[in-house]
Amino acid sequence: MIELQNVAMSYGGRELLSEMTLRLMPGSFHFLTGPSGAGKTTFLKLCYAELSPSSGMLSLFDRDVRMMTRDDVAAMRQRIGVVHQDCQFLDHLSVAENIALPLSVSRRAADPKELRELLSWVGLRAQADALPPQLSGGERQRAALARAVMMSPDIILADEPTGNLDWEMSQRLLNLLIELNRMGKTVLIATHDLNLIRTAKSQVATRVLRIANQRLQLAGADL
Repeated sequence: MIELQNVAMSYGGRELLSEMTLRLMPGSFHFLTGPSGAGKTTFLKLCYAELSPSSGMLSLFDRDVRMMTRDDVAAMRQRIGVVHQDCQFLDHLSVAENIALPLSVSRRAADPKELRELLSWVGLRAQADALPPQLSGGERQRAALARAVMMSPDIILADEPTGNLDWEMSQRLLNLLIELNRMGKTVLIATHDLNLIRTAKSQVATRVLRIANQRLQLAGADL
C-alpha cells in the first residue's frame, strides 16, 4: 500500500531523513517513535504525498508518486485518512458539517444516517450541532478521527493524536484506532507515548518503528 525504497528527504540542503525503506501491508498496525524533531511528521507527509522524496522510490497503492499528476494525488488521498497533530476545523460550521467536509470537497453528499452512525461511533452524537470552539480537547481529536474516516479510507495516519489528552481519553482514542484496524484498515500512529504503545501491543499485533540518526529502525522488545 505504501512502500519506500531508500527514500531520503532534505530541507535547505540538510538531509533530515535518509535510507528509509519500509512496506506498509494492508491491515497492518504500526507505531512510529523518535525524539522531537527526528522527522516523524515529515515521514507521515511523505506517506500521503504532501512531500516528495529528495531521492529514492516512494509508491502509494503500487504507483510511483513521481509519475502521478495532481489529480492522481488528489484521488489517492481519498484512500488515506489523516489525523493531524493540530486538528483544524472551520469554526463557523457545526461538528457534523466539519466531519462531512471531505465529502463536500469531493462534491458528494453525506448520507445523514451514515453521518449519525459515525458521530455515535466516536461518541459525539450529542455534539453534532455544536461549534468546534465548544469542544474539549478529547472531543476535537475524536472529531478529527471521524473526519479522517469519513471517506472510508484504506489507511489511517495519525500524528501524535493523543499528545494533549489525558490517559483515559488517550485510551479511548486508541480503542477507536484499534477497532478500525480490526475492520481491515492499515494504521500508522506517530507518537512519543510509550504507554500508549504498550497498551496497544497487548490488544493488537503491532510493529514499532523508530526514527533515529535520520534512519528508520525496528524498535526493540524494550517497548
